[in-house]
Amino acid sequence: MSAPVAIEQFPRDYAAVVIGGGAGIGEAAARLLGARGVDVTVADRDGDAAEAVAAAIRDAGGAAASEVCDVTDEVAVRGAFNAAVDRCAVVHAVVNSAGIQGPLGRPSHEVEIDEFERTLAVNLTPGLTIARVAVPHFLEQGYGRILHVSSIAGKEGNPNMIGYSASKAGLIGLVKAQGKEYSRAGITVNALAPAVIRTPFLDSQPQSVIDYMIEKIPMGRTGELSEVAEMIAFIVSPAAAFTTGFVFDLSGGRATY
Repeated sequence: MSAPVAIEQFPRDYAAVVIGGGAGIGEAAARLLGARGVDVTVADRDGDAAEAVAAAIRDAGGAAASEVCDVTDEVAVRGAFNAAVDRCAVVHAVVNSAGIQGPLGRPSHEVEIDEFERTLAVNLTPGLTIARVAVPHFLEQGYGRILHVSSIAGKEGNPNMIGYSASKAGLIGLVKAQGKEYSRAGITVNALAPAVIRTPFLDSQPQSVIDYMIEKIPMGRTGELSEVAEMIAFIVSPAAAFTTGFVFDLSGGRATY
């Protein structure tokens, strides 16, 4: 059987901002988008990491720049987005993969309020911040793609991870609302709900922890960064024109709703 023919997803001069693009899922998404001709602005709190990813995209023949961006700071998010607009003239898509795990290993009654609120500030509130920054630009041009990386924890809840589970569930609700709000404006707003993805962080965990997480996945394995990046690339492409307010499953069958 011959190899499948790649479908050109992105028109010329397509531009995207990837927040949290300095590592993990964000890095994988930025690199794949860059390889497919998207002009990528890699935004991350770690400026050195963001520039390293942007440099790798440029070295591979793509177009990319980096911006320092703390997703909890609306001024910083606006600055990164506006820098991308200044450089590319227009921005077509925003991928938000920034996030933290928050307090781990404790039941809810042992979690401090400030820990919980910090997790919401990183994982949930940026859903509103990014809309405030990007949507006016998208409305003006009549086109836009916003994708937030949520989690299977936002669908099912992970015990002893109350901040993470609640914030990711809130992000899903936000996406559903915004998807309806802008559905007739040429703007899609979607979420991605990964289960455990193979990252360098996962490799640092004890095998017993990895085995426990894999047991919950019907496919019996973790997801790969390349699989996440492929789905992100589709969701923020012009091809994904009739889906909004949706949570794309990437859980190996753990959640099918």
